[in-house]
Amino acid sequence: MSAVELDRAVELLVRQVRHWQQPRWSATATGGNVSRADLVHRLVQEIANLCADAEGGPRRAVPRLDNDLALPDQLRVVAADLVATAAPPELLARAAVEVTATRDVL
Repeated sequence: MSAVELDRAVELLVRQVRHWQQPRWSATATGGNVSRADLVHRLVQEIANLCADAEGGPRRAVPRLDNDLALPDQLRVVAADLVATAAPPELLARAAVEVTATRDVL
């Protein structure tokens, strides 16, 4: 898995959600019991965790911002951070799978 493929998966998800307003973010994700915003924030946290693992550093909590409309930007930032670490292909693949799985249930 390459950085280009991860970037593509992130871009597809961002295109899907970037125009959403708050009621759509607050809606329950398909087949689940959490909001779409909670699901995307969980994805952001997972990618941040992969980035910390790639750097050999400690995992840190990604802040949950007051405005859910910032979630696409948070996702782009943590994905770019992961790519910048020169993460091994297996971590990039895991991140891309997580992004795609999240996109599928939104």
